[in-house]
Order: sequence, then C-alpha cells, then structure tokens
Amino acid sequence: MAKSMNNKPMLNAYPDSLGGKLSDIAALLKKKEMQDTFSSFYILPSLYHSDLDRGFSVVDYNLNEELATIEDLSQLKELGIDLKLDFILNHASAQSPQFKDLVEKGDESEYRDFFIDWNKFWEGHGVMTDEGYIQPDESCLKQMFFRKPGLPILMVEFPDGRRVPYWNTFYQEVHGRDYLGQMDLNIKSEKVWDFYRETLKKIASYGAAIVRLDAFAYAPKAPGKKNFLNDPETWEFLQQIHELAAPLGLTLLPEIHAAYEEKIYKTLADKGYATYDFFLPGLVIDAIENRRADYLAKWAREVVEDKISTVNMLGCHDGIPLLDLKGLLPEDDIRSLIDLIVSRGGMVKNLHGQKNIYYQVNATYYSALGESDSKMLLARAIQMFMPGKPQVWYLDLFAGKNDHEAVRRAGESGHKEINRTNLSASDIEEALKKDVVAKQLELLRMRNTHKAFEKGAVITVAGEGPKLSIRYDNGEAYALLTVDFEAGAYEIELS
Repeated sequence: MAKSMNNKPMLNAYPDSLGGKLSDIAALLKKKEMQDTFSSFYILPSLYHSDLDRGFSVVDYNLNEELATIEDLSQLKELGIDLKLDFILNHASAQSPQFKDLVEKGDESEYRDFFIDWNKFWEGHGVMTDEGYIQPDESCLKQMFFRKPGLPILMVEFPDGRRVPYWNTFYQEVHGRDYLGQMDLNIKSEKVWDFYRETLKKIASYGAAIVRLDAFAYAPKAPGKKNFLNDPETWEFLQQIHELAAPLGLTLLPEIHAAYEEKIYKTLADKGYATYDFFLPGLVIDAIENRRADYLAKWAREVVEDKISTVNMLGCHDGIPLLDLKGLLPEDDIRSLIDLIVSRGGMVKNLHGQKNIYYQVNATYYSALGESDSKMLLARAIQMFMPGKPQVWYLDLFAGKNDHEAVRRAGESGHKEINRTNLSASDIEEALKKDVVAKQLELLRMRNTHKAFEKGAVITVAGEGPKLSIRYDNGEAYALLTVDFEAGAYEIELS
C-alpha cells in the first residue's frame, strides 16, 4: 500500500524559480537560514521535457537536464526531503513522440488510438459536417464543459491529405502540419495504460512520495455524459490509477476544483484520498480583512472532526481559488473578496467572455493582503496551525509582489505570470534579510520540528467573532495559536 503522507511543510516552486536551476534550490535549502524548514518539495512539471503552460504540456517524463538532474534530486533526498511531482493523466503535448508518430504515419501509426479520434468517439451521436468532423447532438453538448470557445478539436492532417479531428481540451496552435497543444489521451487504449504504468515507475524512481494528478477528472469521457467529473467513471478511473501507484509507494493527490457545496472534497476523503484544501486561501483573507474567525474555524473543525487528509496552501502557481468557497462563504462575501484582490492589482480571467465565471484571482498572496508584513505573518501562522500538510509557494515566502511587467511580456493569457517571478541569487540574499521572511522561516521550522505537530496530535479548534484558537496536544508536548483578528495580532505558546 502507498505510504501515508507526512504533515510537515512542503516547498512549492518551479525548478528555475530560485536561482535558475534545481541545483540552486538544493544549495539554498542547505543554507543556515533554511535549515529544518521543509520536509517535502513540490517541484512543478517543467522539470520534465515540456513545451507549453510552464510544464503542464509534457512531451515526455524524462528530466529536462537544463533545469534538473538526477544528482539534484539525490541532493534533496540527502537533505531528508521527499518529493511531490505531477502526472498529467488527461493529456500529452502535441510534440510528444506518440503524437508526432501519429502525424507522421496516420492510420499506420501504432498510436492511432492513443489519442481520442473525435469522429470515432461521437459516431452515432451527431451529424457529419462539411468540415469533416461530427457535430454532436445538442442533448449531448449541453452536458459538456469546454475550456475554450467552440468544439475542443484539432484537425490533424494525415500523410494521405485527410484531415482527422482529435479531442483537444486545452491549448492549440497550428503551423501547417506542425502542432502545438495538449492532446487528450484515450483511456480506453491499452497503450495509454502501458504509458501510465511506465510513467508512474519513472516518477517513483525520481524520489516522489506524492503524485499530484493534474486535470485528471477530464480524462473519463462518454457520449451523453459530462466531460468533467463523471460519476462513477471518475472514481473508477482514480481507483485504477491507485492500484498502479500503491505498490510503488506513491500517495495520490487528485486535483479537483469544485464548489464547497458540491462536497467533492468529502467524496475524495471518504474514498481514502488526500484532498487539496482550496478553501483555506480565501478563508484566511476573509478572516483577516473582515476581522472574523467564524467561517475559517467552521472549516478547520470540519477537517479535524471528519478526519479529512489535506494539503493546504495560501498561494500557488495558479491563482487564489475563490469560487471554490460557494456554499461555505456567503455569495456577496466571495464577490467582495474578488473585488478586493483585484483592487490590489490582482487579475481575473473571464472564461469565454463570461465575467467572473473563472474560479481564480491571479495575484501573489502578499499583494492580495495589501503587501502588509503583519498580515502575511498572521496568514502564515494560521496556515502552520491548520490541520493538514502545509504547502508554501516560494514567492509568498519571500514576500513577492504582483509582477505586472511579466504579465505584459507574456501577452494574451499571460495573467498567471503575475505570481511566477523567478528570483535570482541576489534577490534571495536581499529577501533573507527581511523580517517578514525570517519570521515565516521561524514558523516553518516550528511546524517542521516541534513534537506537538507530529502524527497522533489531538487538534482543538475554537473560533467566534474576532477570536480564533488552534491547539495541538501530543503527549506532554503542546502548541497553541491564539489570534485576535480585531487587533490583527497572534500569539504562539509552545511546550
């Protein structure tokens, strides 16, 4: 069986986020200031060969040696740091060897059915158009959630000149017979399952303890059903992946954004999986800005009482999730949070031109808190006492501000670059001198090393109005956080 996840702090960064290469991050973690702060490291997937979406369009799962080597991973292991790595189950790059083979050989390719032939998929459920693709019946389409305008297809030109439509949920770009994009995998193909097996073995060989399943809920598809989070297909698919991962000692962390009221996090927990705490980032900002503990305490108590295993965070490589809070925070308060973060320089991407449909606001967490050191420290202290495994975005740790210049450089759809600034060695040296950074590191060291937080701790949460307390008791060891949101202050008492 997969080993259970430890609940110690986890760094989150791209391999080139801190200094330029993964070896620079390993060197940073050896510095005196960083000693005993992290036990895990979530390295984003640009450590693989990839071509788009800063790593999430994987060409193959071999290491991109310009950024990361086996020696770098060994250094992390020697520091006692285990890894969380991504596996993107739904799609692969149009530059992957499998897709390039398909483009080169057409019907003769051994990968003809590795990806989803749109017309084969929809046969009997729509009408063939003059353009050569099936227009699905309206009764089928109304179930669908598409991530871009129009049908999610890429017309692939075969060697004989025929154009064959393939399912393509995410990005695409066409240059003659050269394609960029993220092509959906056909999970009914045995070759895809061979690929899944080989990839999980490779990820385990890199020293991974946790495998984050990105966009996995898009993978199970069937005519007349949704193309996201099908029930029971999604859970059956997840169980099949678990059966491949468990003998390799890998813990799965499925990534699903869904409103609190849908209780998907609960379904995952009931099935024995860890779940992302996508509620914490918004709840902490709500508590700090509205000077109230009520909603945050309610959620913390639920995690404790229902024994929900979580990975929590403040900031991350995506945005600050707020529409996940539907059903947990009042609708008007969610809207106010979005408006507040946007007023502080954050950015909202509207999906298909529909305002505020998108679930994230892109901003650094430090800027979302008004670039206030005291608020950043209060937020981090709360995170360190929340049940679950705390994941720490490198830019928040170094009090990074919104990078609007990076957004401008990235052009259309570059909004996420606001919170992905690479820090140079000199940037890091300067940041380590700041009080807000030193104090965050102290909080991380406490969470990583104090006996109160070890496995088996009893967690007690109380919170009402402006007051919050979270206490850990573990044998004779204890740790207590008390917060006064009215004063914007916190105290920590340790045995």
